Amino acid sequence: MKILLSKFSVLFLFLLSWTSFTTTEAYDALDPTGNITIKWDILSWTPDGYVARVTIFNYQQYRHIESPGWQLGWTWLKKEVIWNMVGAQATEQGDCSKFKGDPPHCCKKTPTVVDLLPGTPYNHQISNCCRGGVVSAWAQDSATAVSAFQISVGQSGTTNTTVRAPRNITLKAPGPGYTCGPAKTVAPTKFFSDDKRRKTQAMLTWNMTCTYSQFLAKKSPTCCVSLSSFYNETIVPCPTCSCGCQNNSQTGTCVNQKIASVIQASGKNNHQPLLQCTQHMCPIRVHWHVKTNYKEYWRVKVAITNFNYNMNYSLWNMVAQHPNFDNVTKLFSFNYKPLSPYAGINDTAILWGIKFYNDMLSQAGPLGNVQSEILFRKSPSKFTLDKGWAFPRRIYFNGDNCVMPPPDSYPWLPNATPKLATSPFIVLLITFFSVLILM
Repeated sequence: MKILLSKFSVLFLFLLSWTSFTTTEAYDALDPTGNITIKWDILSWTPDGYVARVTIFNYQQYRHIESPGWQLGWTWLKKEVIWNMVGAQATEQGDCSKFKGDPPHCCKKTPTVVDLLPGTPYNHQISNCCRGGVVSAWAQDSATAVSAFQISVGQSGTTNTTVRAPRNITLKAPGPGYTCGPAKTVAPTKFFSDDKRRKTQAMLTWNMTCTYSQFLAKKSPTCCVSLSSFYNETIVPCPTCSCGCQNNSQTGTCVNQKIASVIQASGKNNHQPLLQCTQHMCPIRVHWHVKTNYKEYWRVKVAITNFNYNMNYSLWNMVAQHPNFDNVTKLFSFNYKPLSPYAGINDTAILWGIKFYNDMLSQAGPLGNVQSEILFRKSPSKFTLDKGWAFPRRIYFNGDNCVMPPPDSYPWLPNATPKLATSPFIVLLITFFSVLILM
């Protein structure tokens, strides 16, 4: 009996460990409180339902929703229908045959809603709508980190006690990287008039919180990091097969650079990866080059290269973690903002392109790269070029963690020869000469 109980205990702990791993997937050490909050405000009651404003707030510091934009889905608890929408639309109408006269906008039990495109007529717009589902990261541009639409719901109940919140919220932005919790009733949202002299409030407000997991969104990494320095001729490439291997890639997803002109001339842009054949097979490579060492300053050059023939990265951003970001002096062609995920520690920064200049990272080819230089003031107590200190601890591109080279491969200072010291050939040679001397 004791043996049986011990085996059961081991099995229980094993299953518990796997459960704990899956629940921590969405945690991001550099953005521990980042999430997408969906606020559902019932503004008024109608004869058979209500009118609500649904607002999507992207509280993630550096992860944005890029083209083709978000898709929001849910399951109605009762027999609700969508009579009409402003600022968004359901992708399918469903079976509305039981309705006489003008049918509802959507009769599906599980509707999927998307944002309207830019250029939508004004009578179909509300504020913060109609950007094709593209939502900026909060640190990059908080003004466009919000998206909203208005929805008129029928057959739902007409009081706070009879109406029910939607369930099984799903958010694709644009892939399946988000997991959303259940709707929670919160304090009604308050609204101010344009002149700020009158305040109204929603009849009822629900909040849904969605968190991102890179493992859920993509099966493999999407970017990698290479390194170089002025004091060493070695260029450390991205690790082999960082994002996949050529032999394991699906047919047609990897093309030789020599036929790039044919690929670009075809005009394909379906958001499916079509990569240049490389040893790392990543759509994005970030190169960090330690360029110059001055008396009081040191300079780094950062280059981001796009190897995807089918993707332009708009509103791109890069996050870097390095202890000298508390002493940034100047950036020459990127925007910069410090991030402080932990109080009192300023070692993380978000970098992004200048609007109308390099905020678009073009698809693979001659224009498929952006670059800038960063000038740091030296901190006497910290600065050193020894043991890879000048290289970043972590790099993110568009919110995804990039694959770093192993630390023992970083460029070493000229007087450091770690590989020779551990070489079996050198050890054997020294032993041989030592024996000759003794003889």
